[in-house]
Amino acid sequence: MTLFKNSWPWLFTLLYLLFMLILPITSLLTTASQTLVIRFWEIATEPVAVSAYFVTISMALCACFFNAIFGFILAWVLVRYNFPGKKLLDAAVDLPFALPTSVAGLTLATVYSDQGWIGSILNDFGIQIVFTRLGITIAMIFVSFPFVVRTLQPVLQEMEIELEEAAWSLGASPWQTFIKIVFPPLVPALLTGVTLAFSRAIGEYGSIVIVSSNFPLKDLIASVLIFQNLEQYDYIGATVIGTVVLVISLFLLISINLFQSWNQNYKMN
Repeated sequence: MTLFKNSWPWLFTLLYLLFMLILPITSLLTTASQTLVIRFWEIATEPVAVSAYFVTISMALCACFFNAIFGFILAWVLVRYNFPGKKLLDAAVDLPFALPTSVAGLTLATVYSDQGWIGSILNDFGIQIVFTRLGITIAMIFVSFPFVVRTLQPVLQEMEIELEEAAWSLGASPWQTFIKIVFPPLVPALLTGVTLAFSRAIGEYGSIVIVSSNFPLKDLIASVLIFQNLEQYDYIGATVIGTVVLVISLFLLISINLFQSWNQNYKMN
C-alpha cells in the first residue's frame, strides 16, 4: 500500500512529461524523418533558412548577454538596497510574463518607431530600431529579461553578508570580495537564468513579427519562417526548419548544462 501511494507522484510526473514534452517532440521528429535525407538537407540548408537560423541564434545570444549583465545588476539592487518604489519595480519585472507577446510587440513598435518617444530621438542620429535586427534583439530582451532576475534573487537573498564582512576585515577590497566571495556561488544561478532566457528568446514570435520587417535574408527569424511555410501549406518545410531549430536549441542547452556540471565538479574537487 505504501509503495502504491509513493508511486503517484512518479505516475503524474511521467504522464505530464509524456503528453507535454515527449509526444510533441516525437511527433515532430517522426514527421521530419519521413522526408528523404537529400530533400531534408536541401530544405534545411536553403539560403533563407540558413539566414533565419543565424538571425535567430545570434540575436538570442545578444539578448542573453545583455540580460546577464543588466539582469544581474537589477537583481543585486532589488536584494541589497531599499528605496522608494522598490516593490513597484520588483512587480514590474514580471510584466513580460503576464503581457501577451503581441501587445508587447505593439508597445515596442510604438515606442521605438520613427515617430515613437525613443525612436524619434534615435532616428535623428541615424539609428533605426523597428524593422531591423536591433528591434528583434530588443524584443527578445523584453520577453526574456525576468528569467535572469528571478533566478538570481533567491540566491542573493540567501547569501550571508558575514562572509563579505569577514573578507573586508581581512583586508580584501570590495572588488576582490565580489570576485572571490560573492560571484562564484552565483554562477550556477546566472547560467540557469541565461539558459532560460535563451530558450524564451529563441522561440519568441508574437512581438518579433510586429517589430521586424520579416524580409528573407534580412531580419527573418526561424519561428516566423515556420509560420510563413504553414500559411503556404508547406508542412514539410515547416517541419524540417522546426526540427533544425530544435536540434540547435537542444545542443546549446545540453552544452550549458554540461558546463554547469563541470563547474560544480571542479569546485568540489
